Amino acid sequence: MGMFDFLKKKPNENVDVIAAPVAGEAVASSEINDPTFGEEMLGKGLAIKPSDTKVYAPFDGTVAMVFDTKHAVSLVSEKGAEVLIHIGLDTVSLKGEHFTTHVENGVIVKKGDLLLEFDKEAIKEAGFDTIVPIVICNTDEYKDVKRITGMEVKPGDTIMELEK
Repeated sequence: MGMFDFLKKKPNENVDVIAAPVAGEAVASSEINDPTFGEEMLGKGLAIKPSDTKVYAPFDGTVAMVFDTKHAVSLVSEKGAEVLIHIGLDTVSLKGEHFTTHVENGVIVKKGDLLLEFDKEAIKEAGFDTIVPIVICNTDEYKDVKRITGMEVKPGDTIMELEK
């Protein structure tokens, strides 16, 4: 045991870290042009204006549900965070067109596993906003939700820290 071991940051069991599932600009929920997400009706979160079209697991956990329309996926982290990743606004009406899923319900995933892909340009051409809201659906179980916004992120970068 070294003299300065006390300085090493120990993982906090009460903190669940959420990584960026997609590359792009992390922005506050208030920048989402949809009241459900913008006013955080489903829970606290943020959004990413995507620069890429691949969505990755933001932590180790389980796929709770891949929506039939392939536009969204919900996951549960090993520490219990219930997270919804929603591709675009009103994209449910595309009925799965322009989306490809790579996981199914109940699958155990590791941080960085590919979850789904989307054709950003085709979605834009169809008239839809491609912003990606990321929502903590069980926000009420946390005393603090720290969000990192206003910067470019890549998959794996920390975007939220949830404290029990």
